Amino acid sequence: MPLISMDWLGTHVELPDGLTAAQLAADLVKVGLEEEEIHSGPITGPLVVGKVLTREAKEQSNGKVINYCRVDVGQYNDKPGTGKEPSAFPSRGIICGAHNFEAGDFVVVALPGAILPGGFAIAARKTYGHISDGMMCSGRELGISEEADGIIVLDPETVPELGTPAFKLLGIPEETLEINITPDRGYCFSMRGVAREYHHSTGAKFTDRALVEGLPKATADGFPVSVDDNAPIHGKPGCDLFVTRIVRGVDPNVASPKWMRDRLTQSGMRPISLAVDATNYVMLDLGQPLHAYDLDQMRGGIVVRRATESEKLVTLDDVERNLHPEDLLITDDGGARVLGLAGVMGGASTEITDATVNVLIEAAHFDPVSIARTAHRHRLPSEASKRFERGVDPAVAEVAAQRVVDILVEYGGGQAGEEVGIFGEVHELPAVEFPVSEVARLAGLDLEATRIQAILEDIGCSVETHGDGDKNAVWTVQPPTWRPDLVAPAHFVEEVARLVGYDEIPSIVPSSPAGHGLTFVQRQRRDFSRTLAEIGWVQVITYPFVCKKTFDAQGFGAEDIRRTTIRLVNPLQDDVALLRTSLLDTLMASASMNVKRGNPCVALYETGHVVRPSGIVSSDIPPAGARPDEDAITGLKGAIPDQPYHVAGVACGAVTQTQAGIEPLSWDWRDAIQAAKQVVELTAVASVQAADIAPWHPGRCAAILANGKVVGYAGELAPAVCRAFEIPARSVAFEIDTDKLAELSTGTPMAVQPVYTTPPAKEDFAFIVDEKVTVHEAEVVIRQAVKHGIEEVRLFDVYTGDQIEDGKKSLAFAVRFRDDHTLNAGETAALRKKIVKAMAKRLKAELRA
Repeated sequence: MPLISMDWLGTHVELPDGLTAAQLAADLVKVGLEEEEIHSGPITGPLVVGKVLTREAKEQSNGKVINYCRVDVGQYNDKPGTGKEPSAFPSRGIICGAHNFEAGDFVVVALPGAILPGGFAIAARKTYGHISDGMMCSGRELGISEEADGIIVLDPETVPELGTPAFKLLGIPEETLEINITPDRGYCFSMRGVAREYHHSTGAKFTDRALVEGLPKATADGFPVSVDDNAPIHGKPGCDLFVTRIVRGVDPNVASPKWMRDRLTQSGMRPISLAVDATNYVMLDLGQPLHAYDLDQMRGGIVVRRATESEKLVTLDDVERNLHPEDLLITDDGGARVLGLAGVMGGASTEITDATVNVLIEAAHFDPVSIARTAHRHRLPSEASKRFERGVDPAVAEVAAQRVVDILVEYGGGQAGEEVGIFGEVHELPAVEFPVSEVARLAGLDLEATRIQAILEDIGCSVETHGDGDKNAVWTVQPPTWRPDLVAPAHFVEEVARLVGYDEIPSIVPSSPAGHGLTFVQRQRRDFSRTLAEIGWVQVITYPFVCKKTFDAQGFGAEDIRRTTIRLVNPLQDDVALLRTSLLDTLMASASMNVKRGNPCVALYETGHVVRPSGIVSSDIPPAGARPDEDAITGLKGAIPDQPYHVAGVACGAVTQTQAGIEPLSWDWRDAIQAAKQVVELTAVASVQAADIAPWHPGRCAAILANGKVVGYAGELAPAVCRAFEIPARSVAFEIDTDKLAELSTGTPMAVQPVYTTPPAKEDFAFIVDEKVTVHEAEVVIRQAVKHGIEEVRLFDVYTGDQIEDGKKSLAFAVRFRDDHTLNAGETAALRKKIVKAMAKRLKAELRA
C-alpha cells in the first residue's frame, strides 16, 4: 500500500500549515482512500525552534564547563514565576555542554515527551545543580549529521516563529500515512494521483506536474524498439507504447541526493544507486514504472515479444523462472536474449551496477491483463506490476523518462543523449455516451447539470454537452488517459456521488415485498444452530484446511472415502494444504486447543461446508476475456466437487465445574446422540441404530437416522483418537449432513402431539431378549404396538447375570400412557397385553417374572 509523505505530497498540491497525518487520512477517506496505518517518523514528540535568551557558563567540580540557559520556545514557554525553575520572563531552563552558541542564537529544542533516534526519550531532569527542561540538539542527536562539535545554530534569515515544529526546516521526515487503494484507482499509486484526490476532497490547489511542454520529439537515431506480439490477450497487444532515452557519462560513485533518499525511505523503498533511485522516485511521484539498463551491456535493439515454452530467466531477485508462452518479455540481440519480464521485473544480465556509466531508460505502457497474469503466475508482485495491472497513464511515459534524464544530468554529471526513441503512441480512451439523468436514477442525487459537468471536468474528463441545463440530455464524455476504469455511464455516476459526498445521498428505505422470507434450508440451518447453543454447545469457526495426519489420527482406513480430498495449489501453510472432508477434521483440533489452554468445560459445535471430490473430472480453465462455450462450462461444472453442509460437535470432560454440594457431570456418548437427535427432530423423525465407523468407539457409536435414512453419526470417540488429539478419554462427538437431512425432510411442520391434562398410567416391563437386540429396536416395537396413547418409553435397567441364560439380556422399560380421558385398569391392561404380544412376535422376547 502507498506510503504518503506530506512533504512530498506538498510538491503537487497546496497543504495547510500544521496538517497532520490523521487529518490527511480524514480528508482522503472522504473520496474513498482509506487509511491503513499511520507510521511515525524517526523523531516523535515536540521538536521546535527556540531562541537562547541567556547563557550562564559555570565550571563544575570535575573541570567541565556547563551552560545554564533560558530559552524562549514560544507557546511551550513556562509563564513567569512558574515551571521547573521559575524565571522572571517566559522561557524554559536548559542545561547544555556545547559552546558553539551565544545568547540571541536560534536553536533546535527537543522538549520533554520527544523521542530521538535510538529511542532516546527527553524528560525534565536535575543535573549540575539545575533542572534541564528540554535539550538543545546537535545534528548527530537528530540523526541528520555525523558531526558532533556542537548544537545546531539556525540561520536567523530562515527561522520561522518561535515554537514552530523544526521537522520541515531540518528535512526530518514526520509521520507518513499508509492508504488502501482499490483496484479501480491505480492512478493513486503515485503522489500525483493522491494529490489530485486531496484536491477533490478539500478544494486545495492542485498542479499537475505531468503536464510538461517542450518534450523532445522522437529522432531517427533513437534506440531501436520493435514489438513482435504473436499471442495478444483478448485482442490487445501486450505493449502499445515504448519510450527510450539515453544518458551517458553518469558518475557511478555519486550518491542520490539526501532529499531523494529520505523520500524513498519514507515510501518503504531502499536507496540503491542514483540511476535506480531516480527510476523508483519518478515512479512513486508520477505513477509510471521505469527501468534502467546498462547501455554498454545491451546487444542491439529491444524486441518486446512473448516467451517460448522452454525459456528461462534469472530475475533481479536471483531466482530462475520457467517462462510461460503468455509472458511478455523484454529482449535484445534480435530477440534471442531475455532481459526481463515486461512490466514485472528485470533480469540480471543488464542491471545497473557500480560500474555503469551509460544508462538506457525505458518508460513503456503494457496491457494490464497480460501483466497481471504474469505477476500472478510467477508469484512476483512488484511495484511495477502493481501499477501496470491496475492501469498506468500512457500520457505520462515521456514526461517520466525526461524526469529521470534530468535527475541523472543534474546529480550524476551525465549528459543527455539526443537519441529519443518512441515506439507507438498514446491512445485516447473510448468516449462514453452519458445520459445526465443517470445521476438521479442511480444515485438519487438531484444536481444541476452544470455541477455534474464541473465534477466530470475536475476529474480530468472532456465533456461535450448537448442541451445546456437539460437533465435529460445525453453528453459525450471523454475519460482522461489515467482513468481506464471509466467505461460506462454508471462509472461517471459513481464519480459524481463520490465527490459530492455519499452522505448527501438521501436514505430511502425500500418497501419489503410480501410473500418472501427465509427458505426452508435457511430456516433449518438457523434452527439447529440455535438449538445447539440453547442446550449448552458453543459455536466456533475453524479454517477448512487440514493435513494427511488428521485422517490418520482419526483412524480412517486406507479405502475410506473421506481420505479423498483436494490439495490447494497455493495454500496459506504448506503443511495444511488439503480441504477438509469432515467438520470433525478441524473441530477436534479446536477442542484440543481449548483443553490445552485450560478451558474447563469444552463443548464446541460448527456449521459449514465440507468438500467431497469423489467423482469429479479435471477441466482446463478457459481464458479470460470472452464467455466460455457450453462444453467448457459443462467441464467446469464437472470439476466442481460436492460441498455438502454439515453440523458437528465435540465435547470433552466435565459438563459443569465442581460446585459446593454438587458433583460435576461428565459428557458421555448419550449426550452426543441426544444433541444429534435434537438437530434431526427439528424437521424429521429421528431414530438411532448401532454403527461402527471411525473416529467413534466401535461399541459406543450410533448412526443417526432421519425418516429411516442415515444422515450422520454420534457417540464416544475411540481411545486412540482421543490420545492422538490430546483430549480427555471418553470425549464425545457427532456430525450430521444437513443437506441430506433437508432432502429427507418434507418441508412441512412436524405434527405436534396434543397436550392432555388427564392423569397418566404407568407400567413397567422387563423383557428377556437376545444380546444382539438393540434398545432402539425394542423401543420401536413398543411404540408401534400401541399406535395411540404412549407418552414416554424409558429404559431404566439392563441386566445380564446368573438369572439370565447365556446369549440373553434383560431390558427393563418404564412406559407412560396418557389419553384424552383417564385410562381405567382394563384399558391399561389391554395396552400392556399388546406390547407383550408385539415383543414376543417380532423380537421373540419373554416377559421376565
